[in-house]
Amino acid sequence: MVDKILEVSLLYDFYGQLLTSKQQDVLQLYYYHDLSLGEISEQLSVSRQAVYDNIKRAEKLLKGYEEKLKLVEKFLFTKRNIECILESIRFVESKVDDKDKELLDKIDLIKEIASNVLDV
Repeated sequence: MVDKILEVSLLYDFYGQLLTSKQQDVLQLYYYHDLSLGEISEQLSVSRQAVYDNIKRAEKLLKGYEEKLKLVEKFLFTKRNIECILESIRFVESKVDDKDKELLDKIDLIKEIASNVLDV
């Protein structure tokens, strides 16, 4: 269940704005606020079945967007590669003489740029 929550959350972060406001509301209440179908149906004054259908339809749309656009896949690929770059930089940094200020400054700059890309 946690994997599904993470998957839908990531898809929502990338494609949520492409959903209707009602679909956005339902997904936020269900996945981010952890409300039950019954609680959501009460809050939105619709049936539990309508909430369930809305969630399933929105999840299907999010997955369809990812199948076509691959933004999440590209993001995760980039993230893994930058993490490898940072790991390699830390290794190189451990081997550099502390007296080589210019090289250490360049290493710090590379680490900062790579970290900034991850934070975006």
